[in-house]
Amino acid sequence: MFDIVTIGESMVVFNPTEIGPMRHCQTFRMQMAGAESNVAIGLARLGHSVSWCSRVGDDEFGKYIVNTLRAENVDVSMVRFDSDNRTGLMFKEERKKGLSNVYYYRNESAASKLSEFDIQRAWIRKARILHLTGITPALSESCRSAIFQAIKLAKEEGIPISFDLNMRTKLWEKDIAVSVLTSIMKECHYFLPSYQEGVLLSGIDSVKEMAEYFYQHGPRVVVIKKGAEGSYLLDQDGGRWIPPFRVEQVMDSIGAGDAFAAGFLSGILNGSTNEEATRRGNLLGAYSVSVKGDWEGLPSEKELSQIFTVEDAIR
Repeated sequence: MFDIVTIGESMVVFNPTEIGPMRHCQTFRMQMAGAESNVAIGLARLGHSVSWCSRVGDDEFGKYIVNTLRAENVDVSMVRFDSDNRTGLMFKEERKKGLSNVYYYRNESAASKLSEFDIQRAWIRKARILHLTGITPALSESCRSAIFQAIKLAKEEGIPISFDLNMRTKLWEKDIAVSVLTSIMKECHYFLPSYQEGVLLSGIDSVKEMAEYFYQHGPRVVVIKKGAEGSYLLDQDGGRWIPPFRVEQVMDSIGAGDAFAAGFLSGILNGSTNEEATRRGNLLGAYSVSVKGDWEGLPSEKELSQIFTVEDAIR
């Protein structure tokens, strides 16, 4: 059995060792990134059992990704090595402290060839929660089919679905994105958009009205993430703001939403209330932006309690 199963693409990331335009950078560090695998690692470090499904190239980069996740205690039995397509790449550019740009080289990547045939009922059945993001269905039509197959099987098996919107307008046309992502949103139990993504999907600027709109369309728990302002939670007990945690210096904002998802889902899996789980998500998000890397600095349970306390919450 797994606490969480998740599906998506992970890429090899080349991180510059210096600040400034990438054309002037001479050296890079090789790392790994992917929204779903970031969440998987975050949950595994908090003591949860997680399985990740994907395709990677049958190349050194693919082997690096699988070995990295396996070393982080993430199950990779549902990963397929693709000898016909390469592992996707991403380059980061740090223009100044806390401000980064990313450049993707993922067209025709191995992960974009995921299909409904990669999703097995027996694997879905092992999960307590299926976690999805809006990135995977944007990669290709076959990826879209894989996600909807996973949703279908999860619904048939009574497995709740968590959906982090992660709306990437550069990957597909906005009208198609809105249609597909709205369809997924309607099927999920836990919906975790950022405020900016929520505006794109709903066309609504008010946080409270946006949350009501989403809640009326299917999700039983809606959490709208708004960075330094905290998160707005709407469930059967109504809507309320959950305060953020203080961060003295933002080191790297990329991956904060994934950290939030890991914290929130960890709370749900531990039997916390939705409010407690949202607070835990805020906590992990704050931790994430205070360290470098998408997942490298994500904490264990012991480390989390040592760094932040309840008194750090902004009230």
